[in-house]
Amino acid sequence: MRRSFGCIVIGAGHAGVEAALVSARMGVSTLMVNYSVATIGLMSCNPAIGGIGKGQLVREVDILGGAMGLAADLTAVQFRQLNASKGQAVRSSRVQSDRMRYRAYMQGVVKAQPGLEFYEGEAVEILLGHGRVTGLRLKDGGILEAPTVVVTAGTFLDGRCHLGPRITPGGRSGDAAAIDLARSLEVLGFTLRSFKTGTPPRLDARTIDYSCLEAQYSDDVIVPFSFRTKQIPARDRLLPCWFTHTNATTHQIIRDNFHLSPMYSGQISATGVRYCPSIEDKLKKFADKTSHPVFLEPDGLGTPVVYPNGLSTGLPEAVQEAFVHTIPGLEKAAFLCYGYSIEHGVIYAEELKATLESRRIGGLFFAGQVNGTTGYEEAAAQGIVAGINAALYVRGEAPFMLRRDEAYTGVLIDDLITKGTEEPYRMFTSRVEYRLIVREDNTDERLVAYGRKFGLVSDDVCRAVEDKYARARQTAQHLRDTVAVPAQMNPILEALGQAPLAQKMPLYDVLKRPGVTCAQISPFDTVLATVPPDILARVEYDIKYEGFIIQQQKEVEKFRHLENIRIPEGFDFAAIKSLSHEAREKLGRFKPATLGQANRISGITPAAVSILMIYLKKYFAEQRP
Repeated sequence: MRRSFGCIVIGAGHAGVEAALVSARMGVSTLMVNYSVATIGLMSCNPAIGGIGKGQLVREVDILGGAMGLAADLTAVQFRQLNASKGQAVRSSRVQSDRMRYRAYMQGVVKAQPGLEFYEGEAVEILLGHGRVTGLRLKDGGILEAPTVVVTAGTFLDGRCHLGPRITPGGRSGDAAAIDLARSLEVLGFTLRSFKTGTPPRLDARTIDYSCLEAQYSDDVIVPFSFRTKQIPARDRLLPCWFTHTNATTHQIIRDNFHLSPMYSGQISATGVRYCPSIEDKLKKFADKTSHPVFLEPDGLGTPVVYPNGLSTGLPEAVQEAFVHTIPGLEKAAFLCYGYSIEHGVIYAEELKATLESRRIGGLFFAGQVNGTTGYEEAAAQGIVAGINAALYVRGEAPFMLRRDEAYTGVLIDDLITKGTEEPYRMFTSRVEYRLIVREDNTDERLVAYGRKFGLVSDDVCRAVEDKYARARQTAQHLRDTVAVPAQMNPILEALGQAPLAQKMPLYDVLKRPGVTCAQISPFDTVLATVPPDILARVEYDIKYEGFIIQQQKEVEKFRHLENIRIPEGFDFAAIKSLSHEAREKLGRFKPATLGQANRISGITPAAVSILMIYLKKYFAEQRP
């Protein structure tokens, strides 16, 4: 086999699917290479999409034309809005998905995409010419030519599965590992290190005693991920999750068998996931805790498979059965498969540009867990950025980069390439310093212009977004223009424990009071009563947090000038002797593309940034004719 494409994507997980789809949708002939067509879009771990900080990423992928949000909505068995009692800045959506239907949907989308082909095989060597990608060699000897390759190998890159003392090559139980591809990357000069993740056992719902467990149902008001979702699953197709917990007996069994855990026997030396630890990790790091929560998540409709979230483990089979059977409701639970730990290779993401292209090898992009992240959503966000940039590279157009002040995806990528990560990286709202203005509820407003620019969002969606925010502006202006009369408003305020109005006041100012909502005053205003709830909520939030939002926007403007000062490729940081040795070493290692990126590198002081700015001004002055 010897064929040519514009872009080749290695892998068909969440990063690979988004990268391949968006590349093809931008008119670039694209080939996806994976071991099996049957594993396209497979949820390897929990059957859920979204979560704290992750729901924002899914929304961003969606408005850029990605598939994850729509797939999650159409295959959901439960919808929840996390942190719903808090402000919009930290609210995140999460859905439980039907694992089999999600995979089937993704496979259908991939197969139906014009300009996208699939090859069932193994990628073993990335081919170069003059320091740029020229293609890919396959295990069967075939040569595929392409100016861009996107590596989305996930946990398969040098992957090893651990179940007690037993070690088998693979990135998922039953699937092979990408060993030759890992060696190819090392030959190209990439240093690989190992990170660790894991998964819990799967249990049979028919053997669980739900009578003693607490149920967790879908929200009454369902908020879909995708702006394209027209209809959500009917209530009778939604399922509850169930809550239980470990206990002292559970913990004693695990402690008695620590020596059999790959993480603590010395079998695994890789760094594990801090925010999604194994049950062994929890007992080591939180020794004072007498119990840990376990969420029993259904795998979908028409299947008995249950995912016990919170019980990730690499302990031997007999130990898993022993400690699981001490948990309320799981005393007689039958195992459908056992949990295991996974050790896999990752590159140092500091070697990448903000486009996710290698700094050293033109046309070579990386996305997903190979960059040191964990989670479906982080992978999908990287995948769509890498796919867009691969297409732009082929088309000879300017690259696409998201800033920290405009997207969670921008924060994710900027953190990886300017700070690196010593452990699997997971997105949280706390990582986003501008989260008052970068929220889940305004994702469409923030990013729809990019979706339109690249032809990834339909005209109908663009018009709907424009109409939505025009309506929001009109509503805000109406509230400024409409005066609240004390005789009408004071009964409401007094019922809320608020001080009464002494004189007339615009409704806009009344809403700034804590505890006063649009819903409470809308019955007295015919215009508000006609505004859709999501628009009303957006307007109310902007009014209540107006002062903080203005302050944050000023901070963005204050630092934006640093983001606009580009640092030329190949700039010689070592020649700036007035910088400290540490500053020269770190700047040379991370190779920031802008002064803003340089400012965020750990150890780079404000004084170093000022010195660098002076030298850049001198550099650009010398470049002028």
